[in-house]
Amino acid sequence: MEPPDAPAQARGAPRLLLLAVVLAAHPDAQAEVRLSVPPLVEVMRGKSVILDCTPTGTHDHYMLEWFLTDRSGARPRLASAEMQGSELQVTMHDTRGRSPPYQLDSQGRLVLAEAQVGDERDYVCVVRAGAAGTAEATARLSVFAKPEATEVSPNKGTLSVMEDSAQEIATCNSRNGNPAPKITWYRNGQRLEVPVEMNPEGYMTSRTVREASGLLSLTSTLYLRLRKDDRDASFHCAAHYSLPEGRHGRLDSPTFHLTLHYPTEHVQFWVGSPSTPAGWVREGDTVQLLCRGDGSPSPEYTLFRLQDEQEEVLNVNLEGNLTLEGVTRGQSGTYGCRVEDYDAADDVQLSKTLELRVAYLDPLELSERKVLSLPLNSSAVVNCSVHGLPTPALRWTKDSTPLGDGPMLSLSSITFDSNGTYVCEASLPTVPVLSRTQNFTLLVQGSPELKTAEIEPKADGSWREGDEVTLICSARGHPDPKLSWSQLGGSPAEPIPGRQGWVSSSLTLKVTSALSRDGISCEASNPHGNKRHVFHFGTVSPQTSQAGVAVMAVAVSVGLLLLVVAVFYCMRRKGGPCCRQRREKGAP
Repeated sequence: MEPPDAPAQARGAPRLLLLAVVLAAHPDAQAEVRLSVPPLVEVMRGKSVILDCTPTGTHDHYMLEWFLTDRSGARPRLASAEMQGSELQVTMHDTRGRSPPYQLDSQGRLVLAEAQVGDERDYVCVVRAGAAGTAEATARLSVFAKPEATEVSPNKGTLSVMEDSAQEIATCNSRNGNPAPKITWYRNGQRLEVPVEMNPEGYMTSRTVREASGLLSLTSTLYLRLRKDDRDASFHCAAHYSLPEGRHGRLDSPTFHLTLHYPTEHVQFWVGSPSTPAGWVREGDTVQLLCRGDGSPSPEYTLFRLQDEQEEVLNVNLEGNLTLEGVTRGQSGTYGCRVEDYDAADDVQLSKTLELRVAYLDPLELSERKVLSLPLNSSAVVNCSVHGLPTPALRWTKDSTPLGDGPMLSLSSITFDSNGTYVCEASLPTVPVLSRTQNFTLLVQGSPELKTAEIEPKADGSWREGDEVTLICSARGHPDPKLSWSQLGGSPAEPIPGRQGWVSSSLTLKVTSALSRDGISCEASNPHGNKRHVFHFGTVSPQTSQAGVAVMAVAVSVGLLLLVVAVFYCMRRKGGPCCRQRREKGAP
């Protein structure tokens, strides 16, 4: 029987070559035998492969033999088969120690299970058909193996860009492939075109090793002359391998970076967070001064302060950082950083300085006490003073309403509306997060101011006895005024929501004729004086219920009088139709 993958292997052959080899056994022979053998068979390592050798035409008897051509040129016979009638008698001769051994199927095809690299040989098929002659054809077997994952071993040392020759960069390994793979190198994804001959700018070397399994391993080493631009470059290598039917594959290694040594060319020195855009720092903040050189490895940094043209060394480290905890105004001044790089060129400026400016704002001082009492209609001036750097800006507000800029607040013709809290705010325009405030409260002394809710007249122009009405009195002043009514029943004075300084009292009562005559008075008083208001009601009519009874009585009297007149009139006219009809119908 054929192996399960025999049809697949037959389809995998690139083409079939018809070889006709006619060897006449006798000079006058007329018959010939032809063979159909693929000249090249390709297979992946570990797969089974079948080598076909089919004689064309009809031959009752022939002998088929398979030979192996070894590296010495000898041709040991592997197997033979003899056609007897319709059956092929198979005999295995020399399996050459192969495991699994060679096999010959019922059609005379040579079967190689689990192809190995050692199976790459020329296999010769010979057919002897008596008078038809002898034919011979050769099939070459190629076995392909995909290599293992590509490995790269970069140089772990520090490579100097100051070297004027190529240095070893990395070694790339592609193991156990067949045929031998090819290795290429890449920098930032771009292929490096480097020769295999030694060159000051760069070259590569390669070495191929055949393993015990017969597979091939390739090692490639890259050499380059490095530049400072290579400090961030990404390198890797790739193995390119071949597959059956002219296909190819590629296995890339992981990327790697190099550690380079290059001298400092530029130095930067600046104030880190929390500096403002204008370069100021707030007093009390923790401030970092940062110094960076572009050399590698990181050089040593000396951080200092200049005072009277003398350097006061503050710190020496490899990070280039100087931290000032709780910075004060006295720490303002000139600070410097120096990079200690002895490989740098002579024209490189390795020192930098900067001005540290500490912004501060002292507490504000007012010319008046926290509570300022002034008489009604008087005037006053309040001054706000502050010390700070840079120069602070001052602004006055009352209840978040701006009153003016500058240190002086002028108050004139003071009224009760002037009562409240006045705030002086100092800020630094170039340091937005630094500000201070100070405030005072103004109390205006004076006799009460009184306001009333006037009584609205009735629609018909008059009040009636018994109508209910609520009277409201509001007042303000300092000290807070007391509210009283000319009648009992007034509510206690309470502050009015949303109206600062105002208190209110109400009185609910029924309207009487006495109120029409005397009215109701409300009075507001404090130690500075009093104010009084009288509520008047105008005309007050009697109650609605008494007037109704009088009208009803008059109506009943008039009705009875009309009834008496009607009866009298009817009696006077006894002979009239009216009376007769009534007699006929009977007494009423």
